[in-house]
Amino acid sequence: MAERLVPAISLKDFDNRKEEIKKQLLEAAEYAGFFTLVDHGITVNEIEAQFQISKAFFSLPHDIKGKTPHDPKTNNGWEYKAQLRASTGKYDQKESLWLMRNSEWPSEADVPKFRETTEAFMAKCAIISDQVFTCFSSALGFDDDYLQVANDPTKPDCMSQLRLIHYPAAEDAAGTWRAGTHTDIGCLTLLFQREGEDGLEICPGRESHTSFAMGDVFTPLPAHTGPIVVNIGDMLMAWSDDRLKSNFHRVRAKDVGKSPSRYSIAYFNQGRKDFLLQGPQKKYPPVTVGEWFKQAVARNFSFQSTVVA
Repeated sequence: MAERLVPAISLKDFDNRKEEIKKQLLEAAEYAGFFTLVDHGITVNEIEAQFQISKAFFSLPHDIKGKTPHDPKTNNGWEYKAQLRASTGKYDQKESLWLMRNSEWPSEADVPKFRETTEAFMAKCAIISDQVFTCFSSALGFDDDYLQVANDPTKPDCMSQLRLIHYPAAEDAAGTWRAGTHTDIGCLTLLFQREGEDGLEICPGRESHTSFAMGDVFTPLPAHTGPIVVNIGDMLMAWSDDRLKSNFHRVRAKDVGKSPSRYSIAYFNQGRKDFLLQGPQKKYPPVTVGEWFKQAVARNFSFQSTVVA
């Protein structure tokens, strides 16, 4: 079932296979909003090295991790069980470290080679994202580099982030959520998982980026080291006039029994703050990415208030 919903798409020989790859990406994005990428250029060893860096950080005492505190204004830094989900009215059972190129980083003394390794990893994520963006840009009728330029992480107004995530081990977790049902606000998410650390579930069925409607069935997506799970975010759904689907997903621990720790790494392409966002059909009024983010957060907060109330 998961394989049917979430196809594996190879990026091998990208320049020569671009039209074939574009067709596969578009088919996946127009329905499931999820796909996995293989032959993408990041080796399993490189992925494992980044996970080891992540584990080294999360294994530190809270007071050391707290030296890179979460800043609500920038959404960068370390947070611990601080994310309240609109869909559940409960806090996600996880900790995470949000990073941008120009944000605060853990020190070399606390986690050796943290920044060197992580910045190199982020650069490779950007290259893969650019390949996907090139396909979507031309498919939507934009210039080939349109979405690539709109998400260029080297520009000072780029809002893209890397998030290192740790879900602590749990037992008999019924009634709790590692990550409650949600969509991603940004443009395009690249998610890295580790073999055997399952829990991600997806749910197609959304027709508008402003809608909170969800389908009835969530499908587990097994975790493997190597393939990248990619999903469309609300921003790209809006940018495509709702053609590409940003669908709901969640992360669960076992209701009964033991669930091991789960580590994941998410690279969020979130656009450039001053870039103008409008789809080719102009279904929605033009708005800057920065203003769009404010509206999306306000919309989600309003929904959260109704759920919690």
